This record gives sequence, structure tokens and C-alpha cells, in this order.
Amino acid sequence: MPRRTMIEAIRDAMDVSMGRDDKVVVFGEDVGFFGGVFRCTQGLQAKYGKSRCFDAPINESGIVGSAIGMAAYGLKPCVEIQFADYMYPAYDQLTQEAARLRYRSNGDFTCPIVVRMPTGGGIFGGQTHSQSPEALFTHVSGLKTVVPSNPHDAKGLLIAAIEDPDPVIFLEPKRLYNGPFDGHHDRPVTPWSKHELGEVADGHYTVPLGKAAIRRTGCDVTVLAYGTMVYVAEAAAEETGIDAEIIDLRTLLPLDLDTIVASVKKTGRCVVVHEATLTSGFGAELSALVQENCFYHLEAPVARVAGWDTPYPHAQEWDYFPGPARVGRALLETMQA
Repeated sequence: MPRRTMIEAIRDAMDVSMGRDDKVVVFGEDVGFFGGVFRCTQGLQAKYGKSRCFDAPINESGIVGSAIGMAAYGLKPCVEIQFADYMYPAYDQLTQEAARLRYRSNGDFTCPIVVRMPTGGGIFGGQTHSQSPEALFTHVSGLKTVVPSNPHDAKGLLIAAIEDPDPVIFLEPKRLYNGPFDGHHDRPVTPWSKHELGEVADGHYTVPLGKAAIRRTGCDVTVLAYGTMVYVAEAAAEETGIDAEIIDLRTLLPLDLDTIVASVKKTGRCVVVHEATLTSGFGAELSALVQENCFYHLEAPVARVAGWDTPYPHAQEWDYFPGPARVGRALLETMQA
């Protein structure tokens, strides 16, 4: 089976979808001739033409607004916001139009759009190129939110998102584009070509939205993570020697609550890890759900490890980034509670 980077897997997903359905169109800033700032759309314009893969003005609200109109008329736009940090001008379109279209029209219209956004830090992007805004989308009824952690899932989840009849926010951890990252920035990165999850089948396949994956089985504590933090959690478990069960959520909404509850009932402990700021982050929702559904099985309070409540600092990148040391301390404290 061929091995691909996450960039190549995402590109392949769009290629497969465009080849299967001429209603799928791809556009955004620099995604056409240039192939995107991270080259995720490279070659698609040459293959499918300028009417199906094209550049848009630097206007995020215009990109998303146009996509919503296209979707109402039967197309399936897959658009790129160059960085998740740039999505705020389009937030009104996403929350007031895309998320509401099915409900407002009593089912006469749907909004089958996918909005791709590179997300997260770990690349010295500073405060305006490193944000993790996933909680802003999970709060909105009508939007689905996806965060893949590897090339195999990225392709399958993106194809599933493109085929979904409702709007999907597809967040791509850019620190994982070329290889898994365990939080040790001073170590060489293992490329996806040497990782089993870099195996990406040719052709069409899907990974269902709303289904988590258990990346590491264990009996001591459940770790809930997504994106880059899956690998940080794996490193923390290995370095502390704690038998942690690590769940890769993959889809934040819809959420695979059954897998979470079954794991926490088994381990009796839970640590939630994400890169976004702590206050009102998605970890707060996860913590509440675990407490509500597993209260009589918990042996310790649910712990959260997250980014600090500050703008993402450039000079102190690795103090902000939740690394294996911070996650490891939370695991140890949870076991000792």
C-alpha cells in the first residue's frame, strides 16, 4: 500500500472526489495555479480546469459566502481558508448561513460545503498563524467539526466530509502535514513514509464521521486527544510508564461518546489534552460529558492539559505548546489522586 504525507492524502481525497462527482469544486486563496500555501491542491487545476479549481480573492467571507450559494444550487464546494486564524471574517457566514440553511428552509435546501483550514501551532507561526479555534465551531448547531491526526484518516474523513449533505469544518493540524509530532521539538521528525498510519489506499474510501479510534489500549487512565496531541499523549504515556488508553476523537461533532464512556468506565480516570486555550476550550465539554456519564466510575477528578490563556507566543512556543512533560505530570497526578 502506498504511503503518503498528510498533504498528499488530503490532495488525493479531493482528486478522488472531483473525479467521481463533477459537482465538487475547489477554491480559495492561491489554491489554483499555486496549489495552496501548503501545496494541498497542487495539480488539481491542471487536471480539472479553472472552472473546478480556482483562486479566490483575499476575502474569507466572500469565499464561504460564495460556497454557500453554490451549495444551495447543487454544487459541493470544498474551500480552503489559508490558516484557521483567518476564518473570523467568515464566521458570520458559517454560523448564521451555512449552519442554519437546512433548518431555515425546512429541509428544502442543504449546505454540502467543506471548509478546510490548517490549524494549530508548533511551527513558529506566532499568534496569528497558530490558533486552534475548534471550540468556536462545536458550539454551533448545524456544523460538523473534524480534526484528523494522520494521512489515512485525513483522506477517508475528507471524502466523507465532501459527501456529507451538511457543512463540515475540516481542521488540518499543520504540524502533522509531513510527519507525526510527539512534542519533542529537538528531535528529528519521523516522516509518514516510516509510520504505519502513513499507509493510504488508492481510490475511494471513507472514514465515518463520528467514530473515534483507540490508538493505544490501557487500563490505568483514559486520555482524550485529537490532532497533534494524540502523539504527545503517546509520548507521555511511554515516558511515564503509565498504562494509558489513548482515544483519538477524529470527529469532535458528532462525538463518539460511546467509545469515551466505555473507556472511562474501564479505567476510572480521564485526562483531556488539546492545544487550544484552556478556558472554554473543547476539553471543558469533554470533561463535563465524562463527569455526567461516568461519575460513579471515576476514581479521580477529570484533568485537562491545554494551551495557556494567552495569545500564542512566538518566542515562547514550547512553553505554550502542551508537550509530553506537561501531559506526563497530569497523568501522574491523576494516578496519585
